[in-house]
Amino acid sequence: MGLTKKNLVLGALTLTAANIITRLIGFAYRIFMANAIGAEGMGLYQLIMPIYSLAWAISCSGITTTLSRLVATEQAKGAQGNMRRLLRISLALTTALSLIMTVVLFFAAGPIGAGILNEERIVMPLKILSASFVFMALGSCLRGYFLGLQKTIVPAASQIIEQLARIGVIMLLASAFIPRGLEYAAAVAVLGIVVGEALSFAYVLVAHKWREKRESEGGAAPTMTQKQALIAIAAMATPLTLNRITSAFLSTVENVMIPARLQAFGMTAEDALSTFGQITGMAMPLIFFPSAILVALSVSLVPSISQSVALGNTRRVNATISKSIVFTSIVAFGAALIFVVFPNEIGQIVYRQDLGQILLILGLMCPFWYFNITLNGLLNGLGEQIFIFRNSLLASGINIAFVYFFVPVYGVVAFLAGWLISLIIITFFTIRRLKKISDIKPEIVRWFIKPALAALAAGLTTNWLHDSVAAALLPPIPAVIVSLTLLMALYVAAVFLLRIIKINEVKQMLSFKK
Repeated sequence: MGLTKKNLVLGALTLTAANIITRLIGFAYRIFMANAIGAEGMGLYQLIMPIYSLAWAISCSGITTTLSRLVATEQAKGAQGNMRRLLRISLALTTALSLIMTVVLFFAAGPIGAGILNEERIVMPLKILSASFVFMALGSCLRGYFLGLQKTIVPAASQIIEQLARIGVIMLLASAFIPRGLEYAAAVAVLGIVVGEALSFAYVLVAHKWREKRESEGGAAPTMTQKQALIAIAAMATPLTLNRITSAFLSTVENVMIPARLQAFGMTAEDALSTFGQITGMAMPLIFFPSAILVALSVSLVPSISQSVALGNTRRVNATISKSIVFTSIVAFGAALIFVVFPNEIGQIVYRQDLGQILLILGLMCPFWYFNITLNGLLNGLGEQIFIFRNSLLASGINIAFVYFFVPVYGVVAFLAGWLISLIIITFFTIRRLKKISDIKPEIVRWFIKPALAALAAGLTTNWLHDSVAAALLPPIPAVIVSLTLLMALYVAAVFLLRIIKINEVKQMLSFKK
């Protein structure tokens, strides 16, 4: 196995470990939050998060991914000076954009909270949130640089530091501020974001300075002028940034609409906000927890594929695409299996709330969500940012249409149905696009049919054994744990029996052999 592929696997494994750790910490954080402030408080907190996502999208999202890809390309050429120049210009751009966002949100928090979002209780949290933008942007940019170098330990460690800071702040301050009301509870949670971003940025900055000193990158003269570097960054980052700004903006619109349209369905304002909090603040983090490995893989794919393209290694590009999709299908259907078989039990164990119907429906969407995580990573590496942008617009348009027209008639089910339909459509278009721009041939049986059969067989068997044996012999929580372990063991066995992936392929990946 070549260096690129070895780095891809090592990078994905490192980021996966970090993602799993951060998500475990995040779960502890959300469980604590849910128990302390309830579903309505979680709904209030979730109203703030799209603003955070929008600020990230504007200030650094496109630049970070672009820097990662360009640095990988320049590293393949051995152009150390160009890498340094690209980083400095990227940092300057993100600093300017994040400072603008900080000023805008601080002074516009009142109109946004009380006016646009129709919720005065988030005005103070929004002002606090504005202090995080500079740290967030600069930290994200430096992480993108390390990812472009395919050195994932620093970005991985920074994620863990950020999550530990968040949960540390809320645990230290919760008892003093949460009793004052949901406004102060949300403010403490947002303060955790600020502290987390600041500490994460400080860590990656120190790591970067140490690396520069150790490897003496400063001695290499750039062959790329500042103007050329700026044009290269702008050409790639602009469509990416527009894509993410649009997605974040439409997500904000959708999040504002959902509680209002649920009220039109007949819910009280409190029930509507609670339902919104259950879906976005409780169920969604559960659904996406198993995707930690795919998020890591997607991030690692961008520089890896970009480097292979720069070297003209078409064979490696196609091999990476094929194996990434197969691996994604195994994880995606396995995750769906967990939430479809035990939706009620998982909701009660984690949050002590009835999330069964929501988790069941969201579980059915897992394969489509998970496929799109990896597919977007592949397309980003192949330079297909415009296509991703169009896909995002289409998905958001479908979601908003369902929220506006059907939620007042059918309630939450219509909102979830809109999600499912949009995911099916964009997955189809994405696979078709990938087929068009590469030599990859869609393997419908291996990607979809066989994993679905493996999940079905494991699910039916485990469901019968749980109801007839485990639930009869063990207390509820141990019974679910034993059954979940059996479920995953049966699913993995079915995956190998159906030859979705072969044992020697796993050995090759883990031993870094050709």
